[in-house]
Formats: sequence, C-alpha cells, structure tokens
Amino acid sequence: MKKQILHVDVNNAFLSWTAVEMLKNGSNIDIREIPAVIGGDETKRSGIVLAKSMKAKECGVKTADTIYQAKLKCPGVKIYQSNFNIYRKYSDGLYNLLRQYTDKIERFSIDECFLDMTEYLMKDTLINKAYEINRRVKEELGFTVNVGVAHNKLLAKMASDFTKPDRVHTLFEEEIETKMWPLPISELFMLGKKTVPKLYNMQIRTIEDLAKTNKELLHKKFGKHGLQMWEYANGIDNSEVHFEKEKPKGIGNSITLPENITEIEKLEEIVLALAEQVTYRLRKYDMLAKTVNVQLRTKDFVDTSHQKKLPEATATTKEISKKAKEILHEMFHKPMSIRLVGVRVDNLVEKEEMQLSLFDKRDEKQEKLDKVVDALKNKYGYNKITRAGKMNAGDYLKLKDIKK
Repeated sequence: MKKQILHVDVNNAFLSWTAVEMLKNGSNIDIREIPAVIGGDETKRSGIVLAKSMKAKECGVKTADTIYQAKLKCPGVKIYQSNFNIYRKYSDGLYNLLRQYTDKIERFSIDECFLDMTEYLMKDTLINKAYEINRRVKEELGFTVNVGVAHNKLLAKMASDFTKPDRVHTLFEEEIETKMWPLPISELFMLGKKTVPKLYNMQIRTIEDLAKTNKELLHKKFGKHGLQMWEYANGIDNSEVHFEKEKPKGIGNSITLPENITEIEKLEEIVLALAEQVTYRLRKYDMLAKTVNVQLRTKDFVDTSHQKKLPEATATTKEISKKAKEILHEMFHKPMSIRLVGVRVDNLVEKEEMQLSLFDKRDEKQEKLDKVVDALKNKYGYNKITRAGKMNAGDYLKLKDIKK
C-alpha cells in the first residue's frame, strides 16, 4: 500500500499570526495588506527582518535585511516586533486541528507539519482531505496554508513549496517529470547552498539533470549525500513520519459536507460514521471516554456544540454513537441547514486503570464485536469493512474535488 502523506506549511507564518492576533484584539488594520515587516529591536544590531508582507516585498524588502535597510527601500513601512508566545499559540492551534485527521503528525518546524494519512482516510481521498484542511485552517484559524499531497515526505514537501499562497498541490510519481524536474537544482529539498555551485560546475543545473546523472559518479564526488541527492531528484524517499506517541486528552473527527444537509436521518448516518472513526482511534490507544461532544455548523457559519457524560467510561462504537445521536436530536431542529458535523470524545482514561466493580455492566459482546471489526480493518484496510448502519454515509463522507 502506498503511503498517503500531506505536508502543511503556513504562509508567511510570523506576519500572518501577528496579523490574526492583532485583529482578534480589535485592530482595524490587517498588516498582511500593508507594507509591514516582523523584526527584532531596531535599536540593536539584531534588528533584522524576519518576515515581510507582500507590499513590503514589492518594495524590495528581503528577509534578513536590517530594519534600517527595510525603511530605506520602503519608506513608511510598519515594523512589528516578533513574539514567539503568539507564534507558539497559533502553531499549537494548527497542530490541534490537524490531530483531528491523524495521530501520526511530525512537527517539522514551528510552521509546518507532515501528516501520515495512510490509515486515516476513512472512505475519503487524500486530495479531498488536503482541500478540507486548507479550507478549515482559513475559516477557523484565520490564516492560510499550502498543502502538499504525495506518497512520500519528500514529494509532499516539494509540492507545498509550489505556487503560494493558499494553495493545494499534488506531486505524485507520474508528475515528477513535468512538475519537479524542470525546477532549478537549488529548489531540491535538503540541497545545501555550498553544494549548488559544485553541481553547476558539473553542468547540473536542473533537478532533471541531477536525476539523469550517474549515481556512482555522485557517490564518488559527494559520498552518501550524493546518493541521497540522486534519490531525491528521482522522487525516492522511504523516510517515515516521526510522531510522538503521546496519549491524547481528547479524540475527534469532523467533516465539512459537500452539500448542506437538512434531514436528520442523513445527519445520523454521518454521526455514526464519525463515531466509528473516533472509537477506532480510541481503542488503538487502549483508552475509554467519559464524555461525548457533537458539533454542528450551519450554512451561515454558526457553530454550536453540546456534550453529555456517558453512564460509564467506554470505547464501544455502539454506546458512543448512541450518545452522539441523542445529542444530535437535542441540537437539531428544522429548518437548520448543516455544512459541518463533528464528533469528539473527552475525559479519557486509561483502560487498564479502570477498576471494574462486580456489578460492572460492560457490554462484553459489543467489545468483542469491536475487536473483530478493528482486527479486520487493520488486516484489510479501514475502508474495506463497513457497518451496515452507515452504508449510506459514504455518499456524504466522500467530499467532491474542489477546483480553484
């Protein structure tokens, strides 16, 4: 099975995050729309440009310019000091949103993450998930991201660096020759600045030139790095997404629907499908949930969420989906038109830490059924095994491709 990898990269992170924070605090100016830069203290030697707006860039301002140089190039440019507490806050917000899609997330830097979606597509496609993440970050967090879509980390990273901002790009194996090979050799991921002139001296100027160079020659001249360069130029990368195996405080999944839904019966099917996704992940952690939360967003972007405690901590799909449907019926009333549905479990506890009483009323039959279903999904793939009650939900969970 091919890996399903996304790379999410925040557009102009430091300036964007500063802009969002200022707007939340009542500012009537979006610094992304004016000549502005993020920099250090201009009274000190460390006062350099860390990020610049598009209008500042049009004036010739570059990252690593001194603040003095920026003012010469762009008279009237506004200077805003960096604030890593704000950056960490929005970086964590992005990470928490992405955790709704997969537990396998690698924070590559403060403003970019790799996602391994291989076991988490849940009857959807990788490209649809990419567009959904792109859209949700913009709607819910207030800034934009590029999302690279590929079958390995290298190609996903390369794809996310294509045209910016606010774009989704694919780079699958069959697209390497047309999308990646024509690029200058300096655009290849992990290629150091000192290496580029050496490649130029070998008449290697594009990624295609490198891909077609004898790899033994590269090995002889650059050692192991030469072999890696050749593999990267040919789109070869077998590295894993390195993620922290931390126990979650809550697990949730949500879906933006391809069309607004007004029938509670259809919403019930979607809630069941989401509950199954959530409980599947819950059982992978050997944890039980005490609380269920359902989120609805209307076509007018009005969000509501309700939660209820479960009679007992559980990880069974039957009990959690039953409670989620109960909450749904309390929240939904005609003529609501729903565009997003979410299901989340909270107040998680370790399964092995639960002291079960003599009068424990666990549904052991249901637990055994869930174990069998999980084992089949692990063996044959999540999407191969479907509960009868959610057969029709797939029609709504398969998001339509969005054309930009």
